[in-house]
Amino acid sequence: MTRQRIQSIRKKVPQPSHGFLRRWCGCLCLFSLFFSAGCFDSLPGKPTEADRYKRPDTIMDSSTLYKTNCSGCHGADGTMGPAPPLNDPLFLAICSDADIKQIVMHGRDHTPMPAMDHKTSGPLTEKQIDAIVAGIRAEWGKTPPQLSPPFPPYKISDPPGSTQAGKKVFSQYCATCHGKDGQGDTAGALNDAGFLGTISNQALRRIIITGRSDLGMPNYHAISNDSLEGKPLTSQQITDLVALLAEWRTADVGGNE
Repeated sequence: MTRQRIQSIRKKVPQPSHGFLRRWCGCLCLFSLFFSAGCFDSLPGKPTEADRYKRPDTIMDSSTLYKTNCSGCHGADGTMGPAPPLNDPLFLAICSDADIKQIVMHGRDHTPMPAMDHKTSGPLTEKQIDAIVAGIRAEWGKTPPQLSPPFPPYKISDPPGSTQAGKKVFSQYCATCHGKDGQGDTAGALNDAGFLGTISNQALRRIIITGRSDLGMPNYHAISNDSLEGKPLTSQQITDLVALLAEWRTADVGGNE
């Protein structure tokens, strides 16, 4: 095709006028200003910041983390769950943040409490676990009412207690509610191997110390009001009770199925 032919074709094709180009450039500039000023933020369908997807491992709000990972077992407000309450000032007084962190990270053997650390296939990072522990402490770690240190040690100690001594302590402090042989009365049975198979000795010690105020079970100090001795439980008596319950775990003395 000759140069003359090409020029002839170009002349026949309509070219945009200078006015059209100016209008088009003006609209483009206006659109850019509109967009950069955030004027689309209020348009229908745009998600709010709260509605935007967040990667689970980036969430650091302790309340959100607790609700998602803990409330199902420990209760929405830290009480009335199937697991022991975390909204318990006495528990938080005897259990350090480091101990709580270890429980959350690694779980509890022989209980439904799972390991939550992502390094062991759990859902939480270590920083998220730190946030949960700090949130629990800040929200519920008040001074235990009408109690003052020293409290019984939280952790199981060696050597283990005496089951014979534990029977005596049980008859003095526990039988009124749980029955003479732990078969249950106004409170539930404790000589049930099924129940005892889902709770560790450490968890038993914790519950004997703290009670379960959300379910009406008194703590080691308040139990003195209903006991034959009229005194709070000592650390050794608690150790002996745990030894007795550990024996029931395998003996199933009540014959419960």
